[in-house]
Amino acid sequence: MFADRVRIFIKSGKGGDGHVSFRRELYVPAGGPDGGNGGHGGDIIFMVDKGLNTLGDFRHNSKYIAESGEEGGKRRCTGKDGEDLIIKVPEGTVIYDDESGKVIADMSGDNLQETILKGGRGGKGNMNYATSTMQAPQYAQPGQDAQELWVRLELKVIADVGLVGFPNVGKSTFLSRVTNARPKIANYHFTTLNPNLGVVDLDGGKGFVIADIPGLIEGASEGVGLGHQFLRHIERTKVIIHIVDAASTEGRDPIADIKAINKELENYNPKLLERPQVIAANKIDVIYDDGSDPVQAIRDAFEPEGIKVYPISAVTGQGVKELLYAVRTLLDNFKDEPVLFEKEFDYDELMDNPNESFEVSINEDGVYVVNGPKIDKMLGYTNLESEKGFDFFQKFMKRSGVLDELEKLGIEEGDTVIVGDYLEFDYYKA
Repeated sequence: MFADRVRIFIKSGKGGDGHVSFRRELYVPAGGPDGGNGGHGGDIIFMVDKGLNTLGDFRHNSKYIAESGEEGGKRRCTGKDGEDLIIKVPEGTVIYDDESGKVIADMSGDNLQETILKGGRGGKGNMNYATSTMQAPQYAQPGQDAQELWVRLELKVIADVGLVGFPNVGKSTFLSRVTNARPKIANYHFTTLNPNLGVVDLDGGKGFVIADIPGLIEGASEGVGLGHQFLRHIERTKVIIHIVDAASTEGRDPIADIKAINKELENYNPKLLERPQVIAANKIDVIYDDGSDPVQAIRDAFEPEGIKVYPISAVTGQGVKELLYAVRTLLDNFKDEPVLFEKEFDYDELMDNPNESFEVSINEDGVYVVNGPKIDKMLGYTNLESEKGFDFFQKFMKRSGVLDELEKLGIEEGDTVIVGDYLEFDYYKA
């Protein structure tokens, strides 16, 4: 089945923990610390695979986790880095943060590879903490936590021209006539369930890629019918060909149809109506001469708005060449660069771990309490019984903003502070 929208979980590798060990050799009674650093965690990397044209593989696997770094070892050995995880996607895939809906990356154009989540740094082993006054440090730094995110992948086909219109107006027939595409054609609504792509070759002119966007109906932008699933594919197109049944073979009013579809495009993304648009008044080979001129009626309704109308027959080919060259002219006047989605999700915001936070409060006994994941992590690799460890703790309290928060709550010298689950001390301003 064609799949163009999926939700997946991605997680980079955790950094390996630093190691605590001491050199133990014969005749070397005080060899000193030799605990090595932990390895870096693996990154999550998205890569374009031009052999793919669907997101169907993600239907079977929704979790992607990179390898964690290994712990450091004895004798100053650094742990092995975790392997990066490369996730292959079709060209044209846009990666969104699932919670905010912001664009993280657009895997199109020259952007064939992008690192979305970086693995955690490896923690430092105790060999890094030896000083003249602290020659046997008993602590090492844990590896940095992994980054994780739920993302939404959307495949937006890359085509110069998009065909829009109600079902059964002849879009698939038109595409099969002007390109090498061979879509299935039958007289059923929503026969086209995949966006079909084809290349138009023009004599003496540059060709272009054209996409048949599956049939839209009123309410598609609000989720009615199947067409709303494919509206996103029109966002990359530079020119829109709006195909209508000028002969009203199913009793529909072509003018009303054009207005209805344009309303759906506007509801989905108002910028779509800023794209150049032409109307292909199709099925002129079956218009009966009853004194009326439906093509002229369409012209009277839309050409004053600057939308040109071209009468065509997708079956016989009448008028098709004139339409294609008119579209080529519109493309020549369009900026040549591809339609790309700019990043909206700030990289620093993405890499900031929301779990590393702290809270400062006052309990019922008037004691100031500091806790949270950031505090637990700091206490996990700090030896408060050593001079250097306690100095690190004091600097952390100031640098992280904990002392500022305590002062905002009105702490005074001599007040009791509890940090984490077990550390208790009296506050004195330095």
